[in-house]
Amino acid sequence: MMWQARFSDQSLRVQLALVFGSLVVLVSVLLSLAFGELLKQRLQRDAGVALQIVAENAGTLLANGLMERSLEAEVLASSAQVWSHGLDTPEARHMLARAQAMHPNNLWIGVADANGVVRSATNGMLEGQSVAQRPWFQAGLEQGHVGDVHPAKLLEALLPPLASGEPYRFVDFAAPIRIGAQTVGVLGIHGSWEWTREVLESLTPPRSENNALELFIFDREGRMILAPAAQAHALQTAGQQLPEGVNINNNRDGGHVDTAVVPWRDGRRYLTAATQLQPRNAASDLGWRIVARQPVELAFAEARNTVRMALGMGVVAALFASLLAWMAARRLSEDLDDLADAASAVEAGQPGARLPSVRSNREVQKLSGALNRMTHRLLSAREAMEETVRQRTLELEAANRALDLQARTDALTGLLNRRGFEAQMEFAMAVARRSGRPLSLVAVDVDHFKRVNDTHGHDAGDEVLRRLARTLVERLRACDVVARLGGEEFVVLLPDTDLEGARATAQALVDAMAAQHDPVVGAITVSAGATALRDAQEKAADLIRRSDAALYDAKRNGRNCVAVAD
Repeated sequence: MMWQARFSDQSLRVQLALVFGSLVVLVSVLLSLAFGELLKQRLQRDAGVALQIVAENAGTLLANGLMERSLEAEVLASSAQVWSHGLDTPEARHMLARAQAMHPNNLWIGVADANGVVRSATNGMLEGQSVAQRPWFQAGLEQGHVGDVHPAKLLEALLPPLASGEPYRFVDFAAPIRIGAQTVGVLGIHGSWEWTREVLESLTPPRSENNALELFIFDREGRMILAPAAQAHALQTAGQQLPEGVNINNNRDGGHVDTAVVPWRDGRRYLTAATQLQPRNAASDLGWRIVARQPVELAFAEARNTVRMALGMGVVAALFASLLAWMAARRLSEDLDDLADAASAVEAGQPGARLPSVRSNREVQKLSGALNRMTHRLLSAREAMEETVRQRTLELEAANRALDLQARTDALTGLLNRRGFEAQMEFAMAVARRSGRPLSLVAVDVDHFKRVNDTHGHDAGDEVLRRLARTLVERLRACDVVARLGGEEFVVLLPDTDLEGARATAQALVDAMAAQHDPVVGAITVSAGATALRDAQEKAADLIRRSDAALYDAKRNGRNCVAVAD
């Protein structure tokens, strides 16, 4: 053929230059593609694990939030001492208002009688109206209920419009109110859907050119029910469903994490990981899927840069090889065969494979050395990339640990919050059951706290809470557990303390607060309710419920005192 004739007409140096140059370019391309594919697979695996961790953390926070609100509805509904006086008493309304103050995302808390007529509610909304046809009421007559997200109906016209301009959406929580064996009503909570958006946004870093991690929620049927605000309208208009080809991971036991690169309705492809929301109780099993995605151009950016760098180094090596070949005067077929075989072994990833150091002449020796250095730099680049991925994984794990600590600590007082206290209480009750030693619980509440906030402002109210927290920590033992459950309500867990000891401790705390004088508020008093573990079969919820009942007795007895529930 013509090109073969032209090649034959060239001098040996030209032939060697062409052969060497073409060979080195080919080796560089093969190595670059091989390393690029390996890095791409490694990055997809590691990035998928990172996405999966974020999705699972979001699922954990959402599941805990659903369970806490479900339990809150059940605890409020179980306050038989309040409901026995009627569903519309001032005491009932005060309890509902306090519950809403502890969780502002609960936009409406109300109580309907057995016929579905609202008897009392926060801010008086819907009082006197019938909710008998609402799903939460019908389900709540039988048992605890958590309803899937839905648009607001009766409350839409009663609530101020959202800043985003979007309509209200709620997640419903309900529980039956029973006095003895009779169901006298249903307690319902309408939780704002914005709470879910706040949870997801707290786990995703700010969007930037180098980071575009996004979290979504899809329901049991695959419908998108929550998306980042910037993407929600466009994806809803496009009819976005749970993308096909996405594997729903449930790898809490350390199983394999499946991620996939799939197209979305916005016309782009994303590295996508998904996990099933793991409910903490039967009522909160809504079948939600938490999905995390990242654009493929960002997920695989480092792999592409490495391939480009490898190709660039290959071009440089090819030029150098051509120069050496041009200076050569002998045929180098044997050395070329050796180099080609070694390059194939490196491409195949054989352990210990490397380019040989041939010594037939000085020029070939230089060429083999240059190719060896190139291979070493490529391998070093891959190792550096793997180290970068490892460091980022460690940073993500550290961030998750910090997030877990934050989730268990009250930011205002530095004490344990409800979640952290529940874990400590379960441990203390297990020890008490096993050893037979006494265990007591004291509920402490600031008297007239709302008046403090209304009169002196929330800064003064916050300082009162911090003062009470300091007093509790200073007056109690190192083994005692102190926590702020929310608002102005605190609890103290007293290991190895019987009921009489709990009464004395509670009275000392009440006296200690009464003896103090705040420069802004003045005198501060608290009320306390004490109770003790009765037997090994008693649950934590029973202990908390009795301490709350005793606290209410102390409030009714004039405040600034201690009441005991034996």
